[in-house]
Amino acid sequence: MSKQETYEFTPADDFDDEPGKGWSADPTVGEQQLDERAALRRVAGLSTELTDVTEVEYRQLRLERVVLVGVWTEGTAAQAESSMAELAALAETAGSEVLDALVQRRDKPDPATYIGSGKAEELRAIVLESGADTVICDGELSPAQLTALEKVVKVKVIDRTALILDIFAQHATSREGKAQVSLAQMEYMMPRLRGWGESMSRQAGGRAGANGGVGTRGPGETKIETDRRRIRERMAKLRREIREMKTARDTKRQRRTESGIPQVAIVGYTNAGKSSLMNSLTGAGLLVQDALFATLDPTTRKAALEDGREVVFTDTVGFVRHLPTQLVEAFRSTLEEVTGSDLLLHVVDGSDPLPDQQIKAVREVITEVLRENDDPAPPELLVVNKIDAGDPTALTQLRSALPKAVFVSAKTGEGLEDLKDRLAEILSGLDVEVTVLLPYSRGDLLSRIHADGRILSTEHVEAGTQLRARVPRSLAGVLTEFAHVG
Repeated sequence: MSKQETYEFTPADDFDDEPGKGWSADPTVGEQQLDERAALRRVAGLSTELTDVTEVEYRQLRLERVVLVGVWTEGTAAQAESSMAELAALAETAGSEVLDALVQRRDKPDPATYIGSGKAEELRAIVLESGADTVICDGELSPAQLTALEKVVKVKVIDRTALILDIFAQHATSREGKAQVSLAQMEYMMPRLRGWGESMSRQAGGRAGANGGVGTRGPGETKIETDRRRIRERMAKLRREIREMKTARDTKRQRRTESGIPQVAIVGYTNAGKSSLMNSLTGAGLLVQDALFATLDPTTRKAALEDGREVVFTDTVGFVRHLPTQLVEAFRSTLEEVTGSDLLLHVVDGSDPLPDQQIKAVREVITEVLRENDDPAPPELLVVNKIDAGDPTALTQLRSALPKAVFVSAKTGEGLEDLKDRLAEILSGLDVEVTVLLPYSRGDLLSRIHADGRILSTEHVEAGTQLRARVPRSLAGVLTEFAHVG
């Protein structure tokens, strides 16, 4: 199959093909995406940005050699170290080289420089010693904090939010994903537009604009005001485009819901192995990479369980602690795939030192999305992945703490059969039993019952086919007019 003929459905796609035909993706798709992503790398030392950061009007993210900075305000030392390790992984995913890290114990971040003036001077010394060109802070800094800290360390400073936005911008591939990331970046950038000198305060007014000719005199508009106006116009356009794409997505989702096929959303912390698990369950051939936020564009596949029941699986974007609010808002239409599902397959990294923190972070985001849409929470099945890489003692403790969870390894296949059995058990519990008398002219409904439900008994009578079956709730609603009593 050529690359142009490769099937790669998104949640907006229909599922009218027979299992094993159109819905099955070429397993080389993920490998091709991985090769394309690895083909573009930053080359250190070739930046032509101005040395004096205070003269930069439009500052491009240059993440080559970085120093990490965190403020430990609550929790244990292990949690603080885990947060910094995650920040390092984020920085490496963005293409940077981590040189050093600094953590300060404080009741709350310093309102001026985030880490206090004394620590800022120490940070400046570390930057000089290591030759770093960027400082990344483990938190969201205000525009004033960014400016003040940059003046002390003399290199560019970005925060955790800007770093995650940069990763999303690199990894988004679909039209909707790119639009959502662009909107999130602009919402983040708006209050942080800044500049110095005449370059950001150009305006024509009075005699100052006399040489500009007709139309240039008057109070005028500063350059930064012009930039803000253009960004607001661009944001309004992006919101309209995302709303239009959301309408198409909702139409396709409604069509899938009416088909009666159970919808399972695979959710979890970033790099927990969601795509690997979906590949194991469906043979989807999705991109698998040991990096944070390898998957941004949700992908949907249809597969059949051991009992023949068809299920639609949707691989969603991974979550992370302190996920930027701009991203939650921008990706709301994508996250709505979660709210419309019949079951959440919550994947947890069994090799992570703090899996409980992962579970908490994911549930917080899902709760926020459900609250916004006023939707009931779908049932959840916890799946602890990567048991082949986890510490045996820690996994034993985790089995005790999560007795209802299924422990698997998407890499080795261990526990996958148990997971499929649990899926079949849970999804069968979502069905309802009906007794109907179908006219012989409604063979289409009889075919749907065979495909999506389980027939318990059948009898052919003069008026039609009388049968008792267990079917999905959505299909039961369609069959209501043919309900048979007696």
